[in-house]
Amino acid sequence: MTDGYDEKSCNALQRQFYRPVEAALRWCNLTQHEGTILQSLGVDHIPGPGLFPQWPCLRANTEKILDAIEHGEIPYGRDGKAVPAGEHVAVARRTVRHTDLHAWMARHHPGSKPAFLLDEIERSAHAAINADSFRALQADRDAARAELEQACKRGNEIVSERDALLGERDSLRAMVDKMAAPVDSGELTTRERDSLLRILYGMACAAPYRYDSSAARNEATATIASATAAADCGVDADTVRKYLKEAAERFGTARRAGR
Repeated sequence: MTDGYDEKSCNALQRQFYRPVEAALRWCNLTQHEGTILQSLGVDHIPGPGLFPQWPCLRANTEKILDAIEHGEIPYGRDGKAVPAGEHVAVARRTVRHTDLHAWMARHHPGSKPAFLLDEIERSAHAAINADSFRALQADRDAARAELEQACKRGNEIVSERDALLGERDSLRAMVDKMAAPVDSGELTTRERDSLLRILYGMACAAPYRYDSSAARNEATATIASATAAADCGVDADTVRKYLKEAAERFGTARRAGR
């Protein structure tokens, strides 16, 4: 076998066109007897009533295809060549294209799944689902899978944002704990206090609090106070406002100049 050869790229049972009896014997899965059947028929276009009694469906399926041709359900040609609709063609020379036969079979006999007409997907699908429907379902599944992956990605981003906010909350709690201690207790030096005020002011001005010392009212003070309460180390809004005001007066001008 040649490397890379795809055995499923074609179907040995398929032809570009069929005489009605050739399509019928394939429909009946009698291709192994095709030579015998065609030789017995000769120029006849349909098996006689007693010719193949062991295969009654051969005659029945041939008649179904001929009837579909007569009623315009399957386009037909002459010896494989297309002819205008309604043009007279001797019955023995009538042929139907593979694609036209496939469409007719799917529409009028969805329960039949002959291997020469349908691929593996079509034969394994429910009778009410054709190849196009199956591919549409696959596309919907792939789209849903992509949406799920995007949702999972966004969920991970939200978790990361939450963790970052929790980290900021813990940092604020630690700063508030230090700043709440008396200055003369010996726990904070002036330099340490200045550093804490700088940190508090810098974090308050950043997202998500966005403190603005020039604003007449600042929702940031209440938000920061709520964050400390949520961390079980509550500091009232007035205390937060006092330290932020002190920090803004001492370091706010330098911060704005640095911008």
